[in-house]
Amino acid sequence: MAQLVVSQSARESAAAAPAARQQDRIRTVALTVLCFTAVLAVGLQQWATVRIGGFDLGIFDQAVRAYSHFRLPRSPIKNYHHEFPPGFSLLGDHFSPVLALLAPLYWVWDDPRMLIGAQAALFAAGVPIVRRIAAHCFAQAPPATVRRAADLSCLVYGLGWPLLRASGVGFHEVAFAVPLTLLMLERGLARRYGAVLVCAVLLCCTKEDLGLLAAAYGAVLIGRGRRDGDRPAVRTGLTLFVLGPVAALLAIRVLIPAMGGVPGYYWNYSALGPDMGSAALRFLTDPIAAFAVTVDHPEKPVLLLWLLGPLLLLPLGSATLWCAVPLLAERVFSDNPSHWATTHHYDAFLWPVLLVAAVETAARLHRGRPGRPVARWTLGAVACSLLISVVCGLGSLLLPAAWTPSPSERALAEGVRMVPTGATVEADNNAAPRLTRRTRVVIADATPRDAEYVLIQTVRKMFPFTTVDDQRDRVLLLLDNGYTMLWAKDGVVLLHRTDPGRPVPGARVPGDDSVPVKEPEVRS
Repeated sequence: MAQLVVSQSARESAAAAPAARQQDRIRTVALTVLCFTAVLAVGLQQWATVRIGGFDLGIFDQAVRAYSHFRLPRSPIKNYHHEFPPGFSLLGDHFSPVLALLAPLYWVWDDPRMLIGAQAALFAAGVPIVRRIAAHCFAQAPPATVRRAADLSCLVYGLGWPLLRASGVGFHEVAFAVPLTLLMLERGLARRYGAVLVCAVLLCCTKEDLGLLAAAYGAVLIGRGRRDGDRPAVRTGLTLFVLGPVAALLAIRVLIPAMGGVPGYYWNYSALGPDMGSAALRFLTDPIAAFAVTVDHPEKPVLLLWLLGPLLLLPLGSATLWCAVPLLAERVFSDNPSHWATTHHYDAFLWPVLLVAAVETAARLHRGRPGRPVARWTLGAVACSLLISVVCGLGSLLLPAAWTPSPSERALAEGVRMVPTGATVEADNNAAPRLTRRTRVVIADATPRDAEYVLIQTVRKMFPFTTVDDQRDRVLLLLDNGYTMLWAKDGVVLLHRTDPGRPVPGARVPGDDSVPVKEPEVRS
């Protein structure tokens, strides 16, 4: 009789398994679509209101378009603004050859919004990976708990504030970094170490400093492999730990300069020394003073609280958090105030690590003390994260007014339509992405560029100008030196150069002898 009951129970479980898998697939698809829709909507909302700039959507649009025509990824916006010589390639700015994978998309639709959609799709691709990570971590829990943990993890990831922030400021290499980091961590949990190495290689081709993240994960694998007696994990960890920094140094010291970049161009660590060698010496000889740099401004500890607090410090309970240390160090040791802020895309690089570390900690707490206290802790982290996401952009998606451009923004879009196809243009930063497809456009900045047309606004300060008066002065300078006003509306003006033979004082076009300049580190 007992055997009959056991046999019947086994048959019922076997019959229920396909239904459970089908429910999991439905949940995964639903959450993936939710993530894609949310981050895409945030990006398109910023596009609709003319708030996405040539820095950086226009730059990447010019680069991927060049790839789609089987050329090196050159960007006039980047070249002109930072005074790089004409042969400069974006691979000499950040080593991101993985962006070439997006080129076929431009054969379908040649438009900057294709990058907004591609980034949304890449972020959404992380949802199924997060579900597998939760399943790995909660493998010993009852099926209902596994499903609940997977659902909550996917929800927090897909609607996470770092993804919304990144989507709201255009497109960046982080679009690839997020799913690749998740996949590397998931394959490590599944002990598929060959796939871990493939993901690490792709990360090194996404941005030069991600080799350091791979190296940190190598250290995590070494520790876990030694604890569990997993020799393949130790070997994989050693490979990552050694070759990750080598790949980063190779990109920074060899590949980037070979593509027209300047060694040390992004060295923002003058408090530690003029170069990497002097910074290392500073750490060895005066570590206390070196680490004091990480708290020399209130925004730096606030950054750490912002990253860890919404997850109720759960990431601190997992060794995976060490993977975030190199990227965090880059920011808190930096002199550049934009690296400390949470209004850019930088947090999205850390989001996969923070989320996986939080899930691992929650699973360990559940194993050690299953019950309501742990559940309340985890649900509190979920609620806090989603509340911040609402503030960071989700809430505004439901407000019609948030989709309506201001009068000056509407005027910018109207001015764009008046620029002839094929012209050379200096444009307001937020107008530039709308001109990249059919003109040779650079952003209007402190230096006149002798363009045929200039589209600029004079009522609101726009990057990279420091004051509205500077923008107005530019208009007056051009009107006095060979330009005519074609059109003006709501503080936006379109100028046309009618006297090309008359030189504009201070005008300069980058040439072979140009010396690249860095962006001034001005607080907004």
